[in-house]
Amino acid sequence: MGWLLQIIVNAAVLLIIAHFFQGVEVASISSAIMASVILAIVNLIVKPILVVLTLPVTVITLGLFLFVINAVTLMLTASIMGSSFVIQGFGLAIVVAIIFAILSALIHSFIVDPLTKR
Repeated sequence: MGWLLQIIVNAAVLLIIAHFFQGVEVASISSAIMASVILAIVNLIVKPILVVLTLPVTVITLGLFLFVINAVTLMLTASIMGSSFVIQGFGLAIVVAIIFAILSALIHSFIVDPLTKR
């Protein structure tokens, strides 16, 4: 049940980001859910490989390089989704990755965690 809640939260965050940034486009709610599922799969398979390969750079930058890895996973998800999920440019993908992490953490801290602890 937790993974389904994570997919829904990620889809909502993608829709929020797409609403506020012109370079990010999500075609529909179903596209946001599908992008969230693909992002979860990419984070499960590709992200650990990227983290291990870039470990020295991540350590040198005190973990800030993880935002670049998150941007890569977002761009990979956008390329898999085609025209229904678009991020225009890698710089914007880094900004989206940072905002995505912040919004996800806030939603989990203030909404999801209190509701699931009942």
